[in-house]
Amino acid sequence: MTGYTMLRNGGVGNGGQPWVLRWSSRIRLTWLSFTLFVILVFFPLIAHYYLTTIDDADDAGKRIFGPRTGNELCEVKHVQDLCRIRESVSEELLQLEAKRQELNSEIAKLNLKIEACKKSIENAKQDLLQLKNVISQTEHSYKELMAQNQPKLSLPIRLLPDKDDATFPLPKSNRNCRLHNCFDYSRCPLTSGFPVYVYNSDDYPFGSSLDPLIKQAFEATVRTNVYVTENANIACVYIILVGEMQEPVMPKPTELEQQLHSLPYWRTDGHNHLIINLSRKSETQNFIYNISTGRAMIAQSTFYDAQYRPGFDIVVSPLVHAMSEPNFLEIPPQVPVKRKYLFSFQGEKIESLRSSLQEVRSFEEEIEGNAPADYDDRIITTLKAVQDSKLDFVLVEFTCKNQPKASLPTEWALCGERDDRLELLKLSTFALIITPGDTHLVISAGCTMRLFEALEVGAIPVVLGEQVQLPYNDVIRWNEAALIIPKPRITEVHFLLRSISDNDLLAMRRQGRFLWETYFSTSDNVFSTVLAVIRTRIQIPAAPIREEPAVEIPHRSGKAAGTDPNMADNGDLDLGPVETEPPYASPKYLRNFTLTAMDIYRNWNSAPGPFHLFPYTPFDPVLPSEAKFLGSGTGFRPIGGGAGGSGKEFQAALGGNVPREQFTVVMLTYEREEVLMNSLERLNGLPYLNKVVVVWNSPKLPSEDLLWPDIGVPIMVVRTEKNSLNNRFLPWDEIETEAILSIDDDAHLRHDEIMFGFRVWREARDRIVGFPGRYHAWDIPHQSWLYNSWCCLLPQGETSPGLPLPAHSHLGLQLWGGGPGFLRTNVGALCPFP
Repeated sequence: MTGYTMLRNGGVGNGGQPWVLRWSSRIRLTWLSFTLFVILVFFPLIAHYYLTTIDDADDAGKRIFGPRTGNELCEVKHVQDLCRIRESVSEELLQLEAKRQELNSEIAKLNLKIEACKKSIENAKQDLLQLKNVISQTEHSYKELMAQNQPKLSLPIRLLPDKDDATFPLPKSNRNCRLHNCFDYSRCPLTSGFPVYVYNSDDYPFGSSLDPLIKQAFEATVRTNVYVTENANIACVYIILVGEMQEPVMPKPTELEQQLHSLPYWRTDGHNHLIINLSRKSETQNFIYNISTGRAMIAQSTFYDAQYRPGFDIVVSPLVHAMSEPNFLEIPPQVPVKRKYLFSFQGEKIESLRSSLQEVRSFEEEIEGNAPADYDDRIITTLKAVQDSKLDFVLVEFTCKNQPKASLPTEWALCGERDDRLELLKLSTFALIITPGDTHLVISAGCTMRLFEALEVGAIPVVLGEQVQLPYNDVIRWNEAALIIPKPRITEVHFLLRSISDNDLLAMRRQGRFLWETYFSTSDNVFSTVLAVIRTRIQIPAAPIREEPAVEIPHRSGKAAGTDPNMADNGDLDLGPVETEPPYASPKYLRNFTLTAMDIYRNWNSAPGPFHLFPYTPFDPVLPSEAKFLGSGTGFRPIGGGAGGSGKEFQAALGGNVPREQFTVVMLTYEREEVLMNSLERLNGLPYLNKVVVVWNSPKLPSEDLLWPDIGVPIMVVRTEKNSLNNRFLPWDEIETEAILSIDDDAHLRHDEIMFGFRVWREARDRIVGFPGRYHAWDIPHQSWLYNSWCCLLPQGETSPGLPLPAHSHLGLQLWGGGPGFLRTNVGALCPFP
């Protein structure tokens, strides 16, 4: 510890030696530093002085560091080369500078030329684009002109020679006649238009025996039918009326047969002839049964199985309203569904076959053995048991209070007068129709009369006898309007009728009403239906509906239409081009032939569709075939949807496979000029718009000083003969497009909504696309119809509107009818029925 302290404090003795060493090293460093300072300071000063002294000497030739003149310097050999290099470099630099300036000026000129070339290129591109557009438009116009001058399809070749083929083989029996072996298709080409020649019955002896009312009604119908022609040489079908005949002056069967065979166009076998025997009464006899009619078709209300040829002959409905229209005000409403009697039947059997009840056999023995000859006695017993059970109110009477009507053997005769029978049917939910006991009688005038009366007043027909052939059975689906039950199931009839729900009853009643109004009610309907059956069988399209001439009301245009900001705000959606060219008409009747050849038994009740369409109903007018896209009301969005891409791509896709197509707006108005002008202005800029047809429904003409907006397309103001809402459905001759948008003058639809409906219609051209709905239901407390613009959900028993349906609701609505609990309304939306 002591030694360490001494070393640290610089102690003496052995510890003093290091201190001496440190001192000596410090002296050496100081000396070296001084020596270096002297050398670095004084030596440069001495050298500078020496050199300066040498340059100041008198001998100029001995100066080394003094300034010299240029010539002296250039005289030095090693410097001469450098001078020459400097001079040459200077000259080259001057030349390069001159060239640089020259190049800069050239570059400026070239830049100006480039800018001019760019402008010329842009102008050339614009000119080229315009030329391409002109070429495209010229090609399109050329194609349109060629399409107008050339048919899309050439006429088909005739199936057989024009002359009659006398060697046409006859069938082994008239009973085997069908269209393929008894009908001459060569007289009925697809493009013939189905011409029909009608013989004048007064020119032949049997004409004096015809019922005057039948003959008069038939002649009146023939005069107004579009298919009837006076040129027998081009006719497809020849029609002769032979009944109903009056009993006292009825000719003999042989005489009538000779008169038929002597017709000028009978051609030995009567092919392509139709013999019509209309019945106005239930006791009409089947006098054609014993007449040889050859290959002629027969249309009447009574047929035996040995006489009836399925697919060739026609079962027609009776002509009850011969010369008068039915009184629709006396027809009872379709609701309430349930009526006083569950079912009713009145009739008397004058002559019957041997009854199975007269034999001493049990029912089990009948089942094990042969079927009984006549089920009518068992039917009487069963129906009386149902009436006596008092489970339901039923009315069955098997004996007439007055003299029964004349009838065929084994047929149930009608009781009472027609008005009395209708009053009973108005109180009946179902109407029993018992077919004749003779199974060889497939249909009789009495059965068709019972069917006619039941459908007229809304009693659902229940036909006992599955062998029956109802009127127009090959084109009408009778299971949607009537019940056809085999006679052996008579014991199950009561159970079956009670098990049918109210919704199904209402659907059947409505379908029956539709069938009665469309095919049975008037002589025009009966005759048109007979022709339609034949035309459909041979697959000839229907004649186009006659156009309604449009009487234009002069008006002044000139006020520029404004743009509604609500209509113009479509985001990034491409709605389509605004039509700046003249209106483009749709090709007419391209699908008529294919639609005729397609399956006519389309099940509308299960046809899927993205939109809810409104068909013909008993309260609506018949729509023209061209009017396929309809909608009206207050601007609700379409109900429905579909799968597809995103919004922009789906909106840009117009749909369908028609490359260019437009639609016509038909707008109904009545003395609301300001509202009408606003609605027309909202159509400004609407893509694919052909024209606007304003149906002026008021007898008062519009104001003379009224300025109509200029929306870029023609506006046609049509004057009507009378004020009717049905004027919107008339096929005006000014309509040149297949698609029609029918709206009210107060409707407010955005352009994207209209384009959405137009696209959906193009994807399903046989549908009618609608926008808003209407609701109607039977108000039980007030015994009247409840109608409003809300399509509502109603709980059971509630008669006031509930919550309105949202615009995106999916109810599974169908085209021709809804499922259980739905009513089809007059504009296509199906609403719940309480």
